[in-house]
Amino acid sequence: MNQLKKLVAIMTLAVLLTTTSSAFAADDTISEVFTDAFYGAAIGGLVGGALLVFRSKPLDHLNYIAYGAASGVLVGTAYGLAKSARAFAEVENGRVKIALPTITPELVTVPGSGRSTIAWRADLLRGTFN
Repeated sequence: MNQLKKLVAIMTLAVLLTTTSSAFAADDTISEVFTDAFYGAAIGGLVGGALLVFRSKPLDHLNYIAYGAASGVLVGTAYGLAKSARAFAEVENGRVKIALPTITPELVTVPGSGRSTIAWRADLLRGTFN
């Protein structure tokens, strides 16, 4: 039981020390993805720890915390990539950024038949021109 208390105390301390607010906008995609993956791991670990309550011997199932954290990293990374990447190549303030494109579904009406179908779209180039 002492191990569980230490683990909860360490995770709480880690969450409290890493939550800071910044006045600057993040322009680095990797740091955004890493931050989302870290938060996903923390939330997943907490959910895994919360699931221990439903077991008769919680100390025998501490791997729930690891499984929760691992799945949280995967979900957080996917969320960070989807949030930050809009196009394969993006021109912003004279700099070219290369990232994974976001694939989005789009409802398209076929002109000849009037039927609707789903088309998948991925932007390859995006930019603003002055």
